[in-house]
Amino acid sequence: MQYRKRLYLYLLLLIVAVVVMILLRAGMKGSRSTPLQPHDYNEIMASGELNVVTDYNSIGLYVSGDTLQGFQREMILALEKEWGIKVNLFLENSLDENLTGLLAMRYDLVARNIPVNVQLKDTFAFTRPITLNKQVLVQRKQEYNDSVAPVRQHLDLAGRTIHVAGDSPAILRLNNLSHEIGDTIFIVEDPTYETEQLVMMVASGDIDLTVCDEKMAIRLAKLFPEIDVETDISFTQLESWAVRKDSPVLLDSLDSWLDRFKATAAFKRVYEKYY
Repeated sequence: MQYRKRLYLYLLLLIVAVVVMILLRAGMKGSRSTPLQPHDYNEIMASGELNVVTDYNSIGLYVSGDTLQGFQREMILALEKEWGIKVNLFLENSLDENLTGLLAMRYDLVARNIPVNVQLKDTFAFTRPITLNKQVLVQRKQEYNDSVAPVRQHLDLAGRTIHVAGDSPAILRLNNLSHEIGDTIFIVEDPTYETEQLVMMVASGDIDLTVCDEKMAIRLAKLFPEIDVETDISFTQLESWAVRKDSPVLLDSLDSWLDRFKATAAFKRVYEKYY
């Protein structure tokens, strides 16, 4: 079918993009082989460099033609210009690896959409909320799923299998949801594919269910009319950037900048471009 051919084309393009991501990440890391020493805002400004990690996808950073784009990238560029420093940008899709690198002092800032929860706040400090989001179930529409209607009630997820990316923030929510409905939801953590690839696999019929944040899901639904993203899995969540708890001045400075930047027309343009 025509739509299946289109899906395979998207998958091929995404594989190419992942290869580019690996090459970019290797290049961006440069020659550093030892963890960076901890430093707060004053040390960062004195050194003139800020070490930031983000993820590779249609919201964080991605390659479009011969240019780099992405909401997080444009936010980071605006911060770089405002503070007059050099941002060393690192790429790593795994949130666990991002946060581990933050604690290991390889990074000063994790700049990606992190759903803030109590467990993470015990260990990390978070900026003012940058976006509001929620997690949604990604499934096929009835006309692309052998006339099977999409799941609308959480109780109907009992005994179902949901594929998610390894260490996805959705895992915690799905485990809590399993307790709420009093039945098992089988969670398959995929060590290879990221959320966008899993959404494509749902559209092509290779898997039945995955979970994606709503803003990305709506964006992907425009590319893949086969998918349904109307069923909420979580309540609306605050999403922020993360720093170490031993960087209070950096946190305060980021909050001050976010307060100013989010009130500008430039932020509105960036937000509307990607959301």
